[in-house]
Amino acid sequence: MVIRTLFYLIGLFVLSFGISLTIKSDLGAGAWDALNVGLSTTFGLTVGSWVFIVGIILIAINAWLHKSKPDYLAVITIFLVGVFIDFWLIQVFGSWIPVGMFFRFVVLLAGMVIMAVGISAYLQAKFPVIPIDNLMLGIQNRFKVKMMTAKTIGEVFALIFALIFKGPIGVGTFIITFGIGPLIQIFYPRLENLYKKLRHES
Repeated sequence: MVIRTLFYLIGLFVLSFGISLTIKSDLGAGAWDALNVGLSTTFGLTVGSWVFIVGIILIAINAWLHKSKPDYLAVITIFLVGVFIDFWLIQVFGSWIPVGMFFRFVVLLAGMVIMAVGISAYLQAKFPVIPIDNLMLGIQNRFKVKMMTAKTIGEVFALIFALIFKGPIGVGTFIITFGIGPLIQIFYPRLENLYKKLRHES
């Protein structure tokens, strides 16, 4: 349980660090992160607060898609991600702004890689997943579509609302959308092996 909890907490902490870097690059964040930034700019509250609010809404939507009770434990996950993102954006980075197109791309790509590491780590714990990830599974199960189709539907949904609320949509959004999957495929098995090794599993 100690190893599971560490992978879960460290994974979410690292994931939120990567998300914060992509936001700071100002080249376009992932669709869901852009939506949270747009809501924060439009209505106030912190980005982390909107991560929590949107997450609560998605938990309700996911319950309908899965035809099941709401995944109440996922509230813990989105609460932690929201707190961690606010920690990075407000406490650590503050008013820091990357200067120069090349450096901004470096920050964006670094953020994307770090996001993939964080996702690959927290998923090892098999604790409640982020509602965004569960949404993809819900769409797949409810409408009998392929995983990539379900993911695309979810991303387009977030992208539309991010545009409505003037979130940071840009070239980085599309780089993250198409690049995060292959990166997770690279890091997930490595972290899975580390996880099993630490738990003395074969």
